[in-house]
Amino acid sequence: MASLQEREHAEMRRSSVEASEASRSSIHLVRSAETVARYSAPPETTAFPLEYAFHLLGDVKGKTILEYGCGDGLNTAILAERGAKVIALDISDDLLDIARTRLEVNGCDGVEFLVASAHALPLPDESIDVIFGMAILHHLDLDLASSEVWRVLKNGGRGIFEEPLRNSKLVDRVRKLFPVRADVSPFEHPLTEEQIEEFAITGTRRARSFQLLLSSIAQSLPFWTSRAIRVSARIDSFLLRLFPSLAYYATVKVFEMVKEENR
Repeated sequence: MASLQEREHAEMRRSSVEASEASRSSIHLVRSAETVARYSAPPETTAFPLEYAFHLLGDVKGKTILEYGCGDGLNTAILAERGAKVIALDISDDLLDIARTRLEVNGCDGVEFLVASAHALPLPDESIDVIFGMAILHHLDLDLASSEVWRVLKNGGRGIFEEPLRNSKLVDRVRKLFPVRADVSPFEHPLTEEQIEEFAITGTRRARSFQLLLSSIAQSLPFWTSRAIRVSARIDSFLLRLFPSLAYYATVKVFEMVKEENR
C-alpha cells in the first residue's frame, strides 16, 4: 500500500495539472449573475448534485465554514457571499493562487486561505460549524480524514460532501471503457455507500444519489454539449425518483453528516 506521503505527492502533481489547465484570465474567473442565482437558494428537488449541496448548506450567516479541498475557488466565491467566515483549504499552492485571484476579481474578501494537508488540519478542536467538501474524500485516506473532520467540527456541526459513487461493479467496468481525465491521480477511487456511512461515524442525515451511467459518461465526452448534460441529469433525476432502487447504480452521492452531542 502507498504511504501517506506518496498519496499526497500524487495529489500535488494532479493539482498542478489541473491548475495548468485552468484559465487565469480575469474574464473567465468572474462569476455570472446566472451562477450566483443558481446556487443562492436551489430547491431540494434539483437534478444537480452541487445545487443540492448548496441546498443542504442553507443559512450559514455568522458561522465558520471550512471548505475542505477548495481547489481553484469555484465554490469559494459562492460561499463567501453567504455571510459566513470561510476558511479555504487545499494542499496545492497552484490551485490556491487561482482561488485568490478568482476572489479578488469578484470582489470577495474575508476568506482565509490555508495550504495544508486534509489529513492534518491546522485548526483547533471543535472550531468549525460546517465543513463543505466537494469531490475531496475519494482522494484521501478515509480513516484519517474522518478523524480530522470529527475533531474540528463543533458539537452539532455539519459536514456536507459530494463524492463519486460506485456500488455496482458493472457500472465500474463500463465506466473504465471511457476516457480518463489527465488530472486523475493514481490513488483516487470512487466510494461505496458502506465507505460513506463509515466515514460519517454516526451515519448520514439528508442524502441523495445522482447521475446514472449515461450522464456520467456524457460528462467525460468532449463532444457532449452542456445542454445535453443538463437534459441527461434531469432524466436521471426523474428515473431515480420513480425507481429508488436505481440509486445502487448512481455515480454521485451528496450527503450531510452531523456531529451529534456526546458521541
